[in-house]
Amino acid sequence: MSDNNKQLHIKGCVPDIHCDRFSEAGWEQTTVEVPQEAEITVFVNQKELVTLMCTPNKLNFLVLGFLYSEGIISGLSDMTSMRVCDEESEVDVRLTNTDYELPTVRILTSGCSGGVAFDTRQQKVESDITVSPQEILELMKQFLLKMELYKHCGGVHASALCDKDKLLIVSEDIGRHNTLDKIQGECLIRKISTKDKLLMSTGRVSSEMLLKASRMQIPVVISRTSPTGRTVELANELNITLVGYARGNRMSVYAHPERLGRS
Repeated sequence: MSDNNKQLHIKGCVPDIHCDRFSEAGWEQTTVEVPQEAEITVFVNQKELVTLMCTPNKLNFLVLGFLYSEGIISGLSDMTSMRVCDEESEVDVRLTNTDYELPTVRILTSGCSGGVAFDTRQQKVESDITVSPQEILELMKQFLLKMELYKHCGGVHASALCDKDKLLIVSEDIGRHNTLDKIQGECLIRKISTKDKLLMSTGRVSSEMLLKASRMQIPVVISRTSPTGRTVELANELNITLVGYARGNRMSVYAHPERLGRS
């Protein structure tokens, strides 16, 4: 690997992957970086809870966000410790409630690499926030410029938490759901409220992602691509403004356009 490539390598990318590249000029041999994929097993009170397929960076945020969004913790005060062991691909969490019974019913989701959820509660979002289409499109442009891991190796999804003026947190991972959990976990650590914020995503918005947004009390969810049919139904039920195909100077609004000035 050249010195230039060494400078480009960041955590979450696997360097020096052999690649035979074809173009109009013919074949050439080169090396590239690709996204890193890891299995991280989460233990709660010394009992195995779940194994997450993820990009192994910001693991503390990922696990915190996952535990919070699945209703296992309601805040940092519910934990006594968390130990991230990269060598063993494990995260050990101890709760203040040593008698806590872990959930046993797992729901396979449509998430990248096969998502798992324990909690399917629906929480209606109450918010008076309004935002203009121009503000959303400008935030999307800022968001795409902040995708550092994608710039290096591609193949990852990204999400961002914003207010109407600026990006607050950007997260990247091979799994779309993981990006939301990383945002939630970082918000817990940094004491940032997710209520009345905007959530942006590069990937398809599934119903599971919208449920996570509802638990975060986020009234506006925006994607560069499409929502699913079930997601549109949920957005209407849960009072969430749902925007898709936010690209360039265009967007499509699937639910609650009134927050964007559409009467």
